[in-house]
Amino acid sequence: MASSSRAQVISLYRTMLKESQKFSSYNYRTYALRRVRDAFRANGKVEDPVTVERLMEEGRRTLGVIQRQVSIGKMYETQKIVVE
Repeated sequence: MASSSRAQVISLYRTMLKESQKFSSYNYRTYALRRVRDAFRANGKVEDPVTVERLMEEGRRTLGVIQRQVSIGKMYETQKIVVE
């Protein structure tokens, strides 16, 4: 993996973690964080540039989903539970 590609992957990973932290619901927040970490951990050894680019595009789409869900969650907030 080229260094610029590696930097982009790390940047996407950090952005997805930051956005996942914005979920107001504890359950959604922990689920999103776990899914992001697991996905990056599972694909950490991928070397093929075409596969890396495909995974990056999938990650960008997932980031968009996370951002939209956070916005929707803020519009329809519920009561906090004990662990929050």
